Amino acid sequence: MPAPIPPMPDPAVRSDSPWHVFLVFLRLGLTSFGGPVAHLGYFRTEFVERRRWLDDRAYADLVALCQFLPGPASSQVGMGLGLGRAGGWGMLAAWAGFTLPSALALIALAELVVHQPALAAAGWVHGLKVAAVAIVAQAVWGMARTLCPDRQRAALAIVAALVLLAWPAALAQVLVIAAAALVGRWLLRLPAVAAAPAPQRWPLSHRAGVLAMVLFLLPLALLPWWAAASGTPTAALVDGVYRAGALVFGGGHVVLPLLQASVVPAGALGNAEFLAGYGAAQAVPGPLFTFAAYLGAAAHWPWQGWTGGLLLLLAIFAPAALVLLAALPFWQTLRERPGVQAALAGVNAAVVGVLLAALYDPVWTSAVHGRGDFALALAAFGLLVFGRCSPVWVVALAAVAGQALGWMAR
Repeated sequence: MPAPIPPMPDPAVRSDSPWHVFLVFLRLGLTSFGGPVAHLGYFRTEFVERRRWLDDRAYADLVALCQFLPGPASSQVGMGLGLGRAGGWGMLAAWAGFTLPSALALIALAELVVHQPALAAAGWVHGLKVAAVAIVAQAVWGMARTLCPDRQRAALAIVAALVLLAWPAALAQVLVIAAAALVGRWLLRLPAVAAAPAPQRWPLSHRAGVLAMVLFLLPLALLPWWAAASGTPTAALVDGVYRAGALVFGGGHVVLPLLQASVVPAGALGNAEFLAGYGAAQAVPGPLFTFAAYLGAAAHWPWQGWTGGLLLLLAIFAPAALVLLAALPFWQTLRERPGVQAALAGVNAAVVGVLLAALYDPVWTSAVHGRGDFALALAAFGLLVFGRCSPVWVVALAAVAGQALGWMAR
């Protein structure tokens, strides 16, 4: 059994500089393979267990909020962690550190993967997917012990997982979390210690939240008008990518059809090139939304190359940052009310169920295809949970083992 997490320091005292936040997230950006669910596992290991920036309840509350919001949930969780630790510059530093490694790699590989789409099928990439199984399993293991301490919340987590396994849709995830909030609000009775508000605070006023919401909505109204009036590829691509980032729920894979509809029919990129880039995006660490950087670099438009890649990268992440800034000031006020705390307890239990369902599909189903894969996943889980090994080393060992398994299968 893992050792208990020591008492938390006061997160209201933010001693970290944005540069330190950047370096911490840069390491995660270079090593966080496996998609958004695995990212949440990496974040929990790094910031709840290792650095103790916040506790499990505060972390789960932030995860629950980001699950409700449109955009890449794991990236928004990272932004919130950076904001809570070092203010606005810390939020920017967290995003840059976590996002730029994969974005720059995809831009650099944009033309290469067009001609070599089999790159993402390498054995070491499969090893990284198997490592993600262990990372997510560790997250479910640790969060369930903290957030489902009684029969009612354990049952809620299991029901949430069963519903999502039977109905694997992005809308289902939102509805399950909303239903869990209602169940928690009216049926859960929390002890006083569990009802205490989480200590995390974000340095935002309500006025700042309203301003962020206006800035979030304004491009949704103006960019389509610009695209229709100008008829230029630049306007069409920026409008389509911003809309994809602003309206998608459910994480990176759900954004695929929206981006495809924005790029392929207009002739900016062929479907084969699009899918080849999407395959390459699975082989790099960090958020899957950085696929937009590949599109900007490879598309046939005036900004093709590095400039276009960075432009579309900003276009897809800007709405995620703005909607998070709009929600946080009101979230931290509402969550301190007893009724809201009970609802949050239900949501936190449902988040465990969401992770449990995702552990099977897509994490397990896309990675474990035989006895060798299962053995590798089990060994990685043992190293993480019982051996207390760093995820960086476990991921590296999994990549080497995955390559070895690939050679043995030939």
